[in-house]
Amino acid sequence: EVRLVESGGGLVQAGGSLRLSCAASGLTFYDEYAIAWFRQAPGKEREGVGCIHSGNRDTIIVDSVKGRFTISSDIAKSTVYLQMNSLKPEDTATYYCAADKRWGFCSGGYYAPGSDFDSWGQGTQVTVSS
Repeated sequence: EVRLVESGGGLVQAGGSLRLSCAASGLTFYDEYAIAWFRQAPGKEREGVGCIHSGNRDTIIVDSVKGRFTISSDIAKSTVYLQMNSLKPEDTATYYCAADKRWGFCSGGYYAPGSDFDSWGQGTQVTVSS
């Protein structure tokens, strides 16, 4: 069973940075998973932030956060990171990590919607004050 645990959220001022972590168990990065970050703000729909192919480490970042957010991974720690810089109040949301064995969900420029991902973490809250 795949288990994902997010951490690193908190309160930060606009312009600040946070690094979120997604510790994965029950999977091996070499088995090629699609691992993604999503976020959901109160009263809004869930939206994708970006994803990483666990095998080749290729990443996709959505346009709304491109240039500010990056995704990376540490295979030895089975952990995926979301580095968030130049944070804005509109980045306030609960951030979720998701994974799926269908690695095509993050490949060749294609980033599958959240509804397709099988495994989810519990989320970590990010609040950006103005």
